[in-house]
Amino acid sequence: MSFRRLVFLLTILAVFTMAVRVSVDSDTWWHLRAGKTILDQGAILERDPYSLTRQGEPWEYPGWLAEIALYGTYNLFGFAGLNLLTALAVTAAFGMLWRVLEGGLLLRSAVLLLAAITSAVYWSARPQIFSFTLSATYILILEHERRSPSRLLWLLPLLMALWVNLHGGFAIGFILIALYLAGTLISAVLDWNQGRLGFQRTWERYRERILRLVGVGLLGAVFLGLNPHGFSMLSYPFKTVSIGALQSYIQEWQTPDFHQAQVQPFLLMMLLSIVAIAGTKRGIKPTGLVLLLAFMAMALMAARNVALYALVAAPFLARHLDSAASRLVLPGARGQPVPERRARVINLVLFVVLLLPASFKIMIPLTPGTNEEAIRKAFPEAAVEYLRTAELPGPIFNSYNWGAYLIWTLYPEYLSFVDGRTDLFDDELLRQYLITWRAQEGWRDVLDRWGIATVLLEPDAPLSRVLAESDDWSTVFADDQAVVLTRRPEG
Repeated sequence: MSFRRLVFLLTILAVFTMAVRVSVDSDTWWHLRAGKTILDQGAILERDPYSLTRQGEPWEYPGWLAEIALYGTYNLFGFAGLNLLTALAVTAAFGMLWRVLEGGLLLRSAVLLLAAITSAVYWSARPQIFSFTLSATYILILEHERRSPSRLLWLLPLLMALWVNLHGGFAIGFILIALYLAGTLISAVLDWNQGRLGFQRTWERYRERILRLVGVGLLGAVFLGLNPHGFSMLSYPFKTVSIGALQSYIQEWQTPDFHQAQVQPFLLMMLLSIVAIAGTKRGIKPTGLVLLLAFMAMALMAARNVALYALVAAPFLARHLDSAASRLVLPGARGQPVPERRARVINLVLFVVLLLPASFKIMIPLTPGTNEEAIRKAFPEAAVEYLRTAELPGPIFNSYNWGAYLIWTLYPEYLSFVDGRTDLFDDELLRQYLITWRAQEGWRDVLDRWGIATVLLEPDAPLSRVLAESDDWSTVFADDQAVVLTRRPEG
C-alpha cells in the first residue's frame, strides 16, 4: 500500500468512524412518520395530517423521496441502519471533496478532518444529509469546470431533479452555480480593467465558461420542475427563510454560539482562512474568495449553514495554507526514504492496526442498547408511555422540540400543537406557541382557543411552573425530563 493511499484511506476511515453515531434528532421522527404514511397510502402528502393547528392545510414538502429512504432504512435495519445511512452520506461527501483539495497529503488530510469536525453538528438522519452530499457533488463538478471545461457540468441539472425531491436545500445548488459565475465575471472584469486584455479578447476568453454556467443554471431551473409540486418549489426556500420566529427561537437558524465547543472548529476554520490569505504565495482567485466570504456570511447568520461553509472553505484552505506553509519548510529537512517494498508493508500493517479500534468504535452506535439509551435521554419516553396508557384527554400542547416525537409515537390518537416542520407553521402560530410556553400575557387565550386539555412540557418551562400552581390544572406525571398536566373538569 502506497503512502498516498494510506493517507487517503485513514482520512476517510476517520470521517466514517466519526460519522457512525446515533443519528436520530428531534426532526427525524416526523420524517419517519411521513415516509411510513407515504408508503402506506401510496401517495405523497399534500395536506397536513399530523398537527392540531395546521390540520388539513396545504403542505408541500420537497423531501418526500428522502423520507421514503429514511423510513425504508429504519423499517429494514432499525436505528443502526439510519446511523449507517447517515455515515455513508457524510463519507461520500468528504470522499468527493478530497478530489478537489490541493497541496501536500498530510495538509489535505488535516484540512479535510477539520472540515468534518466543523460540519459534524449537521450530521443527522434527516433529508438535509442528502443536501450535504449533493452540495459536495456540486462543488466537485464546479471545481473541475473552473479548472478546465468538463462534460460533468451537464450532470448538474439532472442532480437538481433529484435534489428537489430530496430536500428543500436544493437552493444551495443554485447558490453555488451563481457564486462560481460571479467569480468568473469578476475575473473577467479584473482582466479587462487592469489592461491585461481588451474587451473583445476578455469576452472571448471567458465567454464559454460564462455561457456554460448560465446555461446549466437555467437548465437546472427547468429540471427543478420535475417534482410532484411542479415549479411552485421555486418559492419554497424563500417561504422558509421568511419566517421571523425561526431566528427568535430555533437554534439552528440563529447566529452560532462560539461559547459552545461544537461550534469552535468553525471559528478555527475562519481564523485559518485569514492566515491562508495573509501567508499564501499563490494568487487568490476571485471565485475562491467569493465562495469563502458568501458562505461565511451565511454561516454567521444561521448555524445550520456552518456545515456548508466547511465544504466550501476546505479547498480554499488546502490550496493557500499549503502555499503559506511552504515558507516554513527548511531545505534538507527530509529524512532517509524507506525502501518502497518495506514501506508498502509498513503502510498496510499500520492501516490494519488502526482499522481494529475504529471497527470497535463503529460497532457501538450499531447496537440497539446504545440507540435506546440515547433516545431515552433526549426524548420524554416515560411521559409518552404514560400518555399512551392513561388515555388522557386531548388536544395536547407540547414542547416544540418534542412535537415530532409525538407524531411518531402518539399519532393519530394525539396531534402535535407545533413541531419541527418550519415550512408549515407561520409566524403567527409560532408566536402563539412562544407566548404560551413562556407563560406570557395571553397564554390562557391560546390554550382556550385550541381547547387544550393536556400539556406535555419540560419541568423548567415557565408554563409548567404556572400551571402547577394553578387551581385549574393538575400534575398527573412528572420526572426529571418531562411533566404532564391536565385541565381539571369545570365545577
